[in-house]
Amino acid sequence: MRPTLVLYVRHGRTPTTGARLPGRAPGLHLSDEGRAQAEATAAAIAASTSSSRPVVAVYASPMERTRETAVPIARALGLRVRTASGLLECDFGRWTGRRLKDLMKLKAWTTVQRQPSAFRFPGGESFAEMQARVTGQVADLVTRHPGETIVCVSHADPIKAALAQSLGTPLDLFQRIVVGPCSTSAVLHDAERPTVLHVNATHHLSGPPRRDDS
Repeated sequence: MRPTLVLYVRHGRTPTTGARLPGRAPGLHLSDEGRAQAEATAAAIAASTSSSRPVVAVYASPMERTRETAVPIARALGLRVRTASGLLECDFGRWTGRRLKDLMKLKAWTTVQRQPSAFRFPGGESFAEMQARVTGQVADLVTRHPGETIVCVSHADPIKAALAQSLGTPLDLFQRIVVGPCSTSAVLHDAERPTVLHVNATHHLSGPPRRDDS
């Protein structure tokens, strides 16, 4: 049986990208730039899809910004967007909505960056719980689509955590992985192990990556 190919897509830019930690707060939509990024990503995925290995399903986190990114991808492929709750953003608890420049001043920020496996967001989720949730969801989707290709539209930290597991990288080093807005990453899942084909591909987007894209 052929392996299952998972294409990870981070949602496009929003008005808060690089400035705040939006988390699961409702009502955050793509910016004009983010919508353009989503359309460019949809065109790139459609152009790279072959008749011998078509994309059979597009899954998205329940948040507005991920679903808005997934819609043009699904439309370009003649599919519908399916919701996968395990792809949801990390629950940042009381940090939700706070400015990044303020969070960076906290002593706990050092733990977030250097030892995330030991950190739990106040009133929210731990990085370890987030990683277990998203990788469990992907494992379920791989089982559901043996030998097929699927798209998973999610958020930066969940995608980074999933990629870290596929790479065999400890969670404490997952912050070294960059997943920019509307970037694509690809992992091939077979019976033996996952194989990471590419990470943070942005060649289909106009302009160089920004410092605030993480």
